[in-house]
Amino acid sequence: MLKDITFGQYVETKSPIHRADPRTKILLLILTIVFIFVAKNLFALVLCLLFVLSVIFASKVPLKMYLKNLKAVLPIIIFTAVINMFYGDETSTVLLSFWRLSITTDGLYRAFFMATRIILLIIVSSSLTYTTTPNDLTDAIESLLSPLKFLGLKSAVHTLALMMTIALRFIPTLVEEAEKIMNAQKARGADLENGNLKERIKALIPILIPLLISSVRRAYELAEAMECRCYNGGVGKTRMKQLRFSRIDLYQSAITVIFCVGIIVLNIIF
Repeated sequence: MLKDITFGQYVETKSPIHRADPRTKILLLILTIVFIFVAKNLFALVLCLLFVLSVIFASKVPLKMYLKNLKAVLPIIIFTAVINMFYGDETSTVLLSFWRLSITTDGLYRAFFMATRIILLIIVSSSLTYTTTPNDLTDAIESLLSPLKFLGLKSAVHTLALMMTIALRFIPTLVEEAEKIMNAQKARGADLENGNLKERIKALIPILIPLLISSVRRAYELAEAMECRCYNGGVGKTRMKQLRFSRIDLYQSAITVIFCVGIIVLNIIF
């Protein structure tokens, strides 16, 4: 399961999304996520699905990379859908009732909507890390948060951007480390797949402790490496690659705005 987590990885391909300004991609991602949850009917949800599919196609990242992320969070999607099944409108048709809980047609509709929204959210969020390098993400976040410098948070802006980027960068590394620890525990006879929920949770303790120690060690090594390279934050920092808003950013922004207007129109009509 852990090896299916690909969030945070960068996939190098020659696509229009790869060439776009990372600041544009972050802003358009936020806008897209907002309007995915603004969609209120099936027609608007279908438009969201078509838009996300176009993002997958334009990114030129293999579809299996996106599906791996979905496989990793499938239990969360199922749990969210099951919870929403019991929050239907009382006036809708009851399909199944037990104890104080009832599953209605409206509850199933809500569950389907919420599960689809989460799936689209995960896919469109993954497209950002798949098409943007960690360095570009750091520069983009720092640039977007630059207005906070006028509030006396000049040093905090770069630090926050660096922390967020390092966190994304080390997700694949921690996943790989956890996979190695699990394989080592299995080679020693540990049973991590059988037993009830309580036994499985207890079996995770020999994995979490070495993973925590390894994470702390990597953090110290990273801090020492930055100190050895005389890293001093964003003071006097220069960039080899300058961020510029280009024509391709204009096209992508226009398409996203058309998508958002389409969601609003479909919400009003239906």
